[in-house]
Amino acid sequence: MILLWPWAKLEQRAVCAERCTYGSGRRSALALLTPLHLAEEFGYLAVILDAFSRKVVGWALDAHLRAELAISALVMAITARQPKRGGLIHHSDRGVQYACSEYTEILAAHDIQPSMSRVGNPYDNAKAESFMKTLKQEEINGCNYRNLNQARSAIGVFIETIYNRQRLHSALDYRSPDEYEATLAVRSGCEHLEAAN
Repeated sequence: MILLWPWAKLEQRAVCAERCTYGSGRRSALALLTPLHLAEEFGYLAVILDAFSRKVVGWALDAHLRAELAISALVMAITARQPKRGGLIHHSDRGVQYACSEYTEILAAHDIQPSMSRVGNPYDNAKAESFMKTLKQEEINGCNYRNLNQARSAIGVFIETIYNRQRLHSALDYRSPDEYEATLAVRSGCEHLEAAN
């Protein structure tokens, strides 16, 4: 009898999120979980980023690593972005939270193609890892969050106000994720107008 881990078939269909561009009609999302040490307890943060703009489009923080944590971030991202059917690739590491049936059923229900990192290749999810490094350096390190509620509030402000709206990225022509998306949306609108003339 051959036993296949849940992610085995996902790895066979793995695709490179870098190949998806803004105008291609195909987008990609990157997912990652990280632990947080709080004064009174441990917390775990799940995030989902738009791979093209690096914007955090879904996140959740809780005291457990169960699939519900990753699912909460996924549902937030789907609600915020409303991806077109068949137009999104979801890339994650090989965590069991992303390979479990509950998570993959949500992806399938929205016609989102799953993709998982290759064994021993951290570069596949480098943009998500980079976000976590930034979050820890610029917000978490040096802060002594007492509990999950305090951490959730502060991290939420960092993600929604500072990272998505204000933090400049060299890869985005020194724009914030929100500004970068707005610039491309205007450009895309202009291209459609020029094509109509």
